[in-house]
Amino acid sequence: MRGMTRFAFAALGVLSVASTCFAIGTTPDWGQYGGNAQHAAISMVPAQPLNQILWSHQIDLNRQYSGNSLLIHYGSPLISRRGTIILAVKTGATGTYRMEALTPAGLPMWTQNLDYVTPSSSWIPSCGSALVNGQNLVSPGAGGTILVHQAVDVKPSGNGTDASVVVPGIRTCFFGMPKYNAAKATYNANVKIACPLTVGLDGSIFFSFRTTGVTPVGLKSGFARQMTNGVGRWVSASNACNDVNCIPALNCAPALSPDGTVVYCAAFSTSNGRAYLLGLDSKTLQTKYKVGLVDPESGANAGIFDQGTSSPMVGPDGDVYYGFLQNPFWWNSGLSQARNNDRGWMVHFNSTLNVQKPTGSFGWDDTASIVPSWAVPQYLGASPYLLLTKYNNYASVGGDGANKLAVLDPNDTQLHIGADYHVGSDINVMKEVVTVTGPTPDDDFPGFPNAVREWCINTAAVDPIGHCAIVNSEDGKCYHWNFDTNTLDQVLTLTAGVGEAYTPTVIGPNGVSYAVNNGIVFAMGAGS
Repeated sequence: MRGMTRFAFAALGVLSVASTCFAIGTTPDWGQYGGNAQHAAISMVPAQPLNQILWSHQIDLNRQYSGNSLLIHYGSPLISRRGTIILAVKTGATGTYRMEALTPAGLPMWTQNLDYVTPSSSWIPSCGSALVNGQNLVSPGAGGTILVHQAVDVKPSGNGTDASVVVPGIRTCFFGMPKYNAAKATYNANVKIACPLTVGLDGSIFFSFRTTGVTPVGLKSGFARQMTNGVGRWVSASNACNDVNCIPALNCAPALSPDGTVVYCAAFSTSNGRAYLLGLDSKTLQTKYKVGLVDPESGANAGIFDQGTSSPMVGPDGDVYYGFLQNPFWWNSGLSQARNNDRGWMVHFNSTLNVQKPTGSFGWDDTASIVPSWAVPQYLGASPYLLLTKYNNYASVGGDGANKLAVLDPNDTQLHIGADYHVGSDINVMKEVVTVTGPTPDDDFPGFPNAVREWCINTAAVDPIGHCAIVNSEDGKCYHWNFDTNTLDQVLTLTAGVGEAYTPTVIGPNGVSYAVNNGIVFAMGAGS
């Protein structure tokens, strides 16, 4: 496959991408965080050239800046099979959301108000909705409930282009609507969905939730599974981990195995910080697999940070990847230089979590994307797929500021040289296949001549047919990373480079790309 021309490969059709690469999904909709239930972030259609901004739409109506930054994570744009764009729009200062649907041309179709309240965090968590079967919307609601909006591609009767039209959702609940209705105020105050929703091929919805008080049914922070009709079940994180103080990782969307039988999620102890990666039975939520996460360099228990958004990603072969923070890290240790320059690590396990494989040297706030090996002509190794990851190297805590993107071989290694401050030996990490450095100098670090602005993605859309990825930068620009030439050969300026947050990029079924900068979604493509 690697020797095929782009034209010849494209002629094989969309199904070939799925069957030869990952065999998980055969439709071009982008229905959830990372595109599918494995969070592979791989497009089934080629991306249009980044010639122009087609339209833009504000998704934060009350932006709260800290200096030039927005300390928030925005939900992924969703694209239905027919091309309808669905966006979570923040209307209040620290919360209050509504869902808005737009036509492919960016024209308003309908809105749906949400009563969802995010868990407390110094960075506002994402409001992560998802599509079921590419056409029905499920969104987080108050008290751990889910709102279901059917037929997202259909305009409401009457003036269907009026953005004031509010479409009501059908409320469902994993522990039963009668129980929720009997004590709404209690559940609304004490139960909050804590991550983007993940939807399996059978329509199952998976998510984590956090509790802050006592509820009539004895809910305790944990993981839930429900169908759109509300039939569901849950398990506490403490029971799943066999650790009484465990809670789910915030912003961490569960990921499903390719066959849908295992759901992978992460949790940590509030008493000692011990972090776990879990494989739960997707039907019963009983723990099948569990592993304690360890910093590969220090040997200390790994950290999970509520300000991050890394989620498990499951490869075509069932291997599991997950990013976490190194231990120690400067943020809570007072160190002037940090182990691994505060880049975190990306752990790699087999499907049963009992065999650890090569570790990636960046991971704390990034979910890896799948790149078929044939999409990177320079690659001559044996792995059937590669990984795309953010590869920042923070100047303020020991790095040189040469922030990069990387395509890595998950099964081969190279020597990793640690930061100046570290204990123990240098280790082997995933081998770099190609890397590209950000192009915009970072004036915030005048003592670092190689410092460039950070990449501000938390999952990047990969176009294997076009041998490229669409990536967003803190400099306010969106780039087309060409794997054939290893260059950033197309660029669109979206903003002046302020108010950036770690956000996903998306490719829709018509090849239009979407990126979020400064609380605004931009649609990018070839134009007329």
